[in-house]
Amino acid sequence: MGARAVAGIGIQLNRIFSKRTVTTSLYGIVFSINYAIGPMLLVILCLLLMYKALGFNEVGYVDRELFSCSLLYIFLFSLLTVAPFNSTLSKYMTDRIYLEHYDDIRPCAYMGIILNLSFSSLLGIPFYLRVILVGHVPAYYVFTSYIGYLSMTLVLAAMIYNSILKHYKKISKFFMFGMLTALLLSLLFRYVLHFSVTYSMLLSLTIGFLQIAIMEFSNILRNFHANSYNYRGAFSYFRIFWKLIVSNFLYIFGLFAHNFVFWSLPWHLVILNSYVCNQPYDLASCIAMLTNISASVLFITRTEMHFHQRYADYTHAVNGGKLDSIEKAKQRMFSTLASQILALVQIQFIVSVVLYLIANILLPLYGFSGMTMQIYPLLSVGYFIAYIMYSGMLFLYYFNDLTGSLISSVIFSSISLGASFISAHLPIMWYGSGFTVAAFCSFTFIYFRLRWVEKNLNYFTFCTGTVLKPAEGEMPPAEVFQREQSAP
Repeated sequence: MGARAVAGIGIQLNRIFSKRTVTTSLYGIVFSINYAIGPMLLVILCLLLMYKALGFNEVGYVDRELFSCSLLYIFLFSLLTVAPFNSTLSKYMTDRIYLEHYDDIRPCAYMGIILNLSFSSLLGIPFYLRVILVGHVPAYYVFTSYIGYLSMTLVLAAMIYNSILKHYKKISKFFMFGMLTALLLSLLFRYVLHFSVTYSMLLSLTIGFLQIAIMEFSNILRNFHANSYNYRGAFSYFRIFWKLIVSNFLYIFGLFAHNFVFWSLPWHLVILNSYVCNQPYDLASCIAMLTNISASVLFITRTEMHFHQRYADYTHAVNGGKLDSIEKAKQRMFSTLASQILALVQIQFIVSVVLYLIANILLPLYGFSGMTMQIYPLLSVGYFIAYIMYSGMLFLYYFNDLTGSLISSVIFSSISLGASFISAHLPIMWYGSGFTVAAFCSFTFIYFRLRWVEKNLNYFTFCTGTVLKPAEGEMPPAEVFQREQSAP
C-alpha cells in the first residue's frame, strides 16, 4: 500500500535532484519542506503575526490560557479522531486510482466527511457542553471552538486525499489563502467590530480552517466528476484492513499519551474547571517536536527518493525475471534501505544537536526557562527516535506488513502511557524518559521486524493471495486427468 501512496513524492524529488545543479537541489529542498511542514509553518506564522498585531501579551491570564488550551485541544483531538479513518480511506482511494475506478473516489470522499464529522462530534459535543455548563464559558465562544475543531478535522482528512493526488503545491496554496484570510479577519474583528483579542483570533482561525477544508474537498470533487455510489466498497476496507486502523490510531495516540499522563498529575493546570493541561511539559513537548520535525523532510528527500527506485527494480524483477535477478534486486533494495536509514539518523542527529544548542541559547532570552528547559532535552531525544521509528513503520507499509506495524504501534503507545506514569515520579530532568523509552523499544522491534521481512520476503511476495478467485460450492473431484491405456 505504501509503495503507491507514498512513493509519488520520491518520484518527483528524483526528477528534481537528477539534474544535479545547485538550483534544482535548492528547489528540491524547498519542495520537500513545502510538502512536509509547510502548512504547519504557515499556521505558526499566522499565529505569531496575530499575537503581534492584536497585542496578545496584554490579554489577561485567564483569557490567554483559555485561548491557548482551546487551540491545543482543537489540534490534538482532531489528530486523534481523524487517525482511525484516514489511513484506511486513503488506502481505498489509492487502490481505486490504481485500478482506474475513478467513479469510486467521490463516495470515498463523502464517506470521509461523514465518518470524521460523526466521530469527532461524538467526542466533542459532550466535552463542549461540559465547558458551557461547568466552566461557564460563553456559549458563542464554545460553539466557535467546536466549529474550529470540526473544521480542523476536515482539513486533516482532506490533506491525505490531496496528497495522494500529489497536489502538494495546491495544499500549500490552500493554507496560504486560509491563513491570510484568518489574519485579515482577525484585524477586522478586533479593530472594526471591537471583539475581544482572543475571540477575534479564535473566530478568524476557525473561518480560515473551514475555508481550507472547503478548498481541499472542492479540489478532490473537481478532479473526479463521476459517482458510482459504491459506499459499501469503502466500508469493506474497514473490515479487511482493521490492523491499519488500529496501527495508525495507536501511533498518533502514543505521540500524546505521555502528555495525558502529565495532565493527570496534581500540579496540572485546570482552566475554568474545563480545560486541563500541564504547561511546562506541553511546551517542552512542542519545542522538542519542532526540533526534530526536519526528520520528515530528510526522510522524503533521501530515504524515499533512493529507496523507491530499488523497490521498483525489485518489482520489475519479480514480474518475469530470473531467480538470480530477483535475489540481487532484493539485496540491493535492503542494502539501500539500511544505508538510507543510517544516513537519516546521522544527518538528523546533527540537525537536532544544532537546533538543541540554538534553543538552549535563544529560548531563555524569550522567557522559556525553568522546568520547561529541564524537561526539553530528554523529550528531544524521544522525538528524534520516534520520527526515525515512524520511518521504519512506513517501510513495513511498503511490504504490506500490517501485523508488524500493528505490534510496533502497540509497543509504542502502551509503553508511552505506562512508562510515563513511572517517569512522572522521577526528578524533573527525567520526566521525558517514559516517552523516550517507548520510542526506543518500538524502533528496536521495527529494526528486527524489517530483518525478518528481509528473510521472508519471498513468502510475502509469492505466497500471499490466491491464484483463483475464492468461491463457495461443492468441492470439484480430485481426479483431474485420466490417462487411457492403449490395448496390447
